Formats: sequence, C-alpha cells, structure tokens
Amino acid sequence: MHRHFIIHKPYGYLSQFVNNQTKRKNKKLLGELHDFPEGTMSIGRLDEDSEGLLFLTTDGKVSEQVRSKKVEKEYYAQVDGLITEQAVDQLRQGVEIGIRGQKYKTLPCQASLLTPLPIIVAGDRKVREERHGSTSWVSITLTEGKFRQVRKMTAAVGHPTLRLVRVRIGTVKLDQLAPGGVLEVDELIY
Repeated sequence: MHRHFIIHKPYGYLSQFVNNQTKRKNKKLLGELHDFPEGTMSIGRLDEDSEGLLFLTTDGKVSEQVRSKKVEKEYYAQVDGLITEQAVDQLRQGVEIGIRGQKYKTLPCQASLLTPLPIIVAGDRKVREERHGSTSWVSITLTEGKFRQVRKMTAAVGHPTLRLVRVRIGTVKLDQLAPGGVLEVDELIY
C-alpha cells in the first residue's frame, strides 16, 4: 500500500533524501523532518532557497499526475522593489527566460500583486531590513515547472525574487502548516 505526505519544506532544505553532491556534504535533507518509508520521493522540487508546500509519495504514478500541466502550482514571491502592475501584466503574458542555455517563453499564467502582505506562517523569516530597500509580494500560478522558473520570471521583469514560497498545489493549500510540518494523508487529492 502506498503512503502519501504533505509537508512544509523549510528554507535551507534540499527536496531529496540522499545527498549526492560531493562538494557540499552538510546539506539538510527531507528525511531529517520525519521518518518516511523507504521509496518515498518528492513530487516536483523546491530549491534549497525556496520553501513551502511539497507532496511526497511512494507512488510514482501519482508523482507523474501532479507534475502534469493539468495541476496548478501557486507561489508567493517576495521581490526586490515595488513591482508595478505593468510588470505583473508581463508575467501574466509570459516572459522570456533562459533554460539550459536556450531562450524559452513561459506560458501565460495568473499573476497578481499581493496587498495586504500575505501572512505565510507564524515565525516568518525576514529577508532584509526595510531600510535596505522596499520589497513587494506577488502571487504567480503556473501549470509548468521549469528549473527556477519563478525566480527567472521575476528577474526578467526587473524584480529579482528574494523569498519564494509555494502555497498551493491544485486544491491543496499550505495554510498554517508550520515549516518542517508533515501530514500523512490517505491519498493526495489535488
């Protein structure tokens, strides 16, 4: 019988269970958060500097379905500077980014300025002091998932991402699951 988990991946963790990097051995791995069964895999990834909602499963078929373009993934990005409605509109229409040395135009997506500022979770981590420049938050909902896509998209419109949190996969929301929190579920309904 397969097992499924919903977790809040904290900042600084790799979305994997085995560190196969030879140069950087002291990395934090998902297995440190919970006693997961053998064969557990993450569905999609969040890079080490990103945080938020992540599904884990022992069922490869579910992994393939969730990663498909039919399932939306929503991110909250804290970006450098005060993002304009024009920049948000560019995100909606799709922007050109680089993927493996090739130019790629992202698919149109949902994007909006977040005001008031989102309450992600208790114990929010501060990215930088306000005196070092203003920041703003934008919501971006994608159906594709290229390598570091959201970060590349916000940089392409002149507002590099300072903090990135995945808050929704399909119908499942991060809500108030604390960083490092793990919920085992009977099935992943997305």
